Amino acid sequence: MRLLRHLFAPSAQAWLPADAMARITAAIDASELQHSGEICFAVEPALHWRHVLRGTDPRERAEQAFAKLRVWDTEGNTGVLLYVLLADHRLEIVADRGLRGVDPAAWRAVCTTIEAGLRSDDPGSAIVRGIEAISGLLAEHAPRIAGREDRDELPNKPRFL
Repeated sequence: MRLLRHLFAPSAQAWLPADAMARITAAIDASELQHSGEICFAVEPALHWRHVLRGTDPRERAEQAFAKLRVWDTEGNTGVLLYVLLADHRLEIVADRGLRGVDPAAWRAVCTTIEAGLRSDDPGSAIVRGIEAISGLLAEHAPRIAGREDRDELPNKPRFL
């Protein structure tokens, strides 16, 4: 059954149209003015059939995407990947080692908030609310440092894998 979901998954662009992508990008732009972290949002419609047969789970794939998208490559090690695997209806958050102080239950709460919103007809709004929640955690655990330049280290536009 899982293999069929992955073989016939909808395209990411159909799930997140251009207006939703623009709102997500704007939310990440605004968010990163509030803390020294970096947020990357990535959507993958489905896994290659070989990964499905190997049993690759969404968490493992999110960690691979974290590395592939170089979310780990930030000055403060405060990158966060928000990853959606459409075919499995799964959402994962992978945070860099500079954010180890964040309680795992807080990340799970963000996922729960987004998942509840995804059940509605507007996934873009659910993702924006999730980015705002992640931003709150980053403001607490990776605050902006006065007088220190905070450059944008990762693209803010949603990534389709």
